Amino acid sequence: MGFPVLMSVLKEERDDVEMVRGALETLVSALTPIDHGRGANKNEVQPALMNTDLLSRESDSISLLLSLLIEEDFYVRYYTLQILTALLTNSPSRLQEAILSIPRGITRLMDMLMDREVIRNEALLLLTYLTREAEDIQKIVVFEGAFEKIFSIIKEEGGSEGGVVVQDCLELLNNLIRKNPSNQILLRETMGFDPLISTLKLRGGTYSFTQQKTINLLSVLETIHLLMMGGSETDPQNDSNKLTNKTVLVQKKLLDHLLMLGVESQWAPVSVRCLALRCIGDLISGNSKNRDALSSKVLGEGTQVEPALNSILRIILRTSSMQEFVAADYVFKNFCEKNADGQTMLASTLIPQPNSMVHSPLEDDVNLSFGRMLLHGLALSERDGDLETSCRAASVLSHILWNNIQCKEKVLRIELDSPTPSFGAPEPLMHRMIRYLALVSSMKNKDGKSGSTGNLYVQPIILKLLVTWLADCPNAVQCFLDSRPHLTYLLELVSNPSETVCVRGLAAVLLGECVIYNKSSDNGKDALTIVDSISQKIGLTSYFVKFDEMQKSFLFSSEKPVQSHKPLMRSTAASMAEIEDVDENDLSDQKNEDHPILSSIFDAQFVDFVKSVEAHIRENIVEAYSHPKSEVAVVPAELEERSGESDKDYIIRLKAFVEKQCSEIQNLLGRNASLAEDLAKTGGSDSQPEQRISGGLERVQMETLRRDLQEASQRVEMLKAEKAKIESEASMYQNLAGKLESDLRSLSDAYNSLEQTNIHLEKEVKALKSGGASAIPDIEEIKAEAREEAQKESEAELNDLLVCLGQEQSKVERLSARLLDLGEDVDKLLEGIGDDMGLAEEGEEEED
Repeated sequence: MGFPVLMSVLKEERDDVEMVRGALETLVSALTPIDHGRGANKNEVQPALMNTDLLSRESDSISLLLSLLIEEDFYVRYYTLQILTALLTNSPSRLQEAILSIPRGITRLMDMLMDREVIRNEALLLLTYLTREAEDIQKIVVFEGAFEKIFSIIKEEGGSEGGVVVQDCLELLNNLIRKNPSNQILLRETMGFDPLISTLKLRGGTYSFTQQKTINLLSVLETIHLLMMGGSETDPQNDSNKLTNKTVLVQKKLLDHLLMLGVESQWAPVSVRCLALRCIGDLISGNSKNRDALSSKVLGEGTQVEPALNSILRIILRTSSMQEFVAADYVFKNFCEKNADGQTMLASTLIPQPNSMVHSPLEDDVNLSFGRMLLHGLALSERDGDLETSCRAASVLSHILWNNIQCKEKVLRIELDSPTPSFGAPEPLMHRMIRYLALVSSMKNKDGKSGSTGNLYVQPIILKLLVTWLADCPNAVQCFLDSRPHLTYLLELVSNPSETVCVRGLAAVLLGECVIYNKSSDNGKDALTIVDSISQKIGLTSYFVKFDEMQKSFLFSSEKPVQSHKPLMRSTAASMAEIEDVDENDLSDQKNEDHPILSSIFDAQFVDFVKSVEAHIRENIVEAYSHPKSEVAVVPAELEERSGESDKDYIIRLKAFVEKQCSEIQNLLGRNASLAEDLAKTGGSDSQPEQRISGGLERVQMETLRRDLQEASQRVEMLKAEKAKIESEASMYQNLAGKLESDLRSLSDAYNSLEQTNIHLEKEVKALKSGGASAIPDIEEIKAEAREEAQKESEAELNDLLVCLGQEQSKVERLSARLLDLGEDVDKLLEGIGDDMGLAEEGEEEED
């Protein structure tokens, strides 16, 4: 009842400013939610939402409100903007459509940005809501000069040091360029990126970071991120747009500002440092020039200078924040990806330091090279039992080794001095990492759970390094198997139920790599020996189940959501400005669950590699069982008697040879029996649930039967359809035969009628002859002509009917044969047709 009255006031009483202002104030109150306190019922009706919905339904009301923006009264414009903002908050899509349909509607809103400060701020907030996911509105807003007005307001408010108005400006800017390549190009070619990059500068000598300044910097970094992501991935021009954006950003010295925020400004909030590091990773991703620029950057002043990559590595080794570790690790991932030269450059610095340096504090590594610092981090942690630092260093090393055989071979030759000089010879780096892996297991087994949350992801990351290292590198496999306890420990790790699904699965992959990349011919280290060990210690069924379990886990599942960058909005800004690491209390009860931080470490590239190598492992293990190598080369000479050999010695030697062959045959039979038991058994009394899974033989049989049943069902459906078609044709031909019989009866009636006429005429002729009239024409001649004409007509019609009947008879014979093939009773189908014809013939005979 109230809305029509208020709308009429706004429409008809425009000259009465007080009344218009009162009506608008009433509308604002009607659209403002009422705070019921904590005890409010969530299902209770919300009057503000209902009023918003009712008002937004009328496009005329939106047009009327927009027209009020040109009024001179301050409060009229202010209240109008508040009403539009309330409508947008609750019904965004409906209001977006309404404003688009109103001529110059967006232009009026853009004009408000040049109004008084309060009006400007309200209009800015309104435009921020209006441009979310509305591409058409975004283009119009940009066309109306949004970029110039946004940067003008940011500059006026003091850049990143400004208040919430700067945040609203940056949020509006992000809405305009998010997945919108045309707007990104327009920004690049008109305003350029200089105003944006200048906002990142830390002004003056103050390094205080208020919450609002943190949010403003995060918003600018999000803008940088959006420019480097370009538009839609399906856009063919997206790659070129991304490349151009990255090139221009580097030319404008963006990398220096990002390094200042993410690396040098350790007083900056963790959230800012993390996002700056991720922007560095995005900037060098797939761009060789930007990677070279990063590798050549030097940070620090005076004598305390070092390469930027060294500083980022130090962050990885020292930071107490897991989020910062992941962000810095992301930089190295993108630096090493498809960058063989960069990987080789980093690997060339991996030179072990003297034993005296191994136990030096991590703070003394300022003057170390990148490689020595990395090896220092790998070897440092054993002293106090904290393996988290070496785990993080292992993650960096895995990027250096990724898909690079030369780097794998070089790092394979690295040997570390023994922690105790009197203990023995230097230890290969790979053996040190395996020892750390076993150390984590022993630490967990003491009390049944990990003593530190870091240990929840130490094992998976070290296993990731080993899986990467052994891939397509036979020498690495050989080094791994040089120590017999390594294989034993790996077999125990795969079958240990207290480990997480991810750890057991990666250990199974590592075990499989020892088979598929094994070129050794030494007895006890060759691929067949590894397969035998898997079969005897774990069982092939149980071993393959580890793969299936890992593929279904969150980390490897195809349903794992892509970690998208959440838009920074007013509602989420405060929480995103204060990044909190995973709470240790939340992880204290986790026993067989994977650490959530691993979802970032196990990226799509590594997950896809593991899935592909798993299929290769299955194929090779089955091949090893199908075609076992001959353990003995039978030399015919051994069966011959040697010169000077007595008969007794010859018999003893032959007996030993036969016994050896029998032993080897028993081994082969035992292995085949084990395979049959693993792959074909349907159950058992074993305690482990995976050993009670139905065997492969039964699954193959069931699959074959299922496929045969499906084919038979399809065949039956085809036969049913064909049968219905034939029955339809038979019915059609039956109807046609009945029609032809009806025509034949009509012809027979006509013939009989002619005969009757003929008889009648003959009687008349006889009567005329008996009268003796001389002038009577020749009746016999007339009769003969009439008879001849009638006979010709009847013969022509009969010939046509006989031809038709012959054709139909052949069709009926073919159909009868087909129906017999399908199992139908032809006699039943033809019942009634012969009876009708018999009746017709009897009628003709009677008439004759």
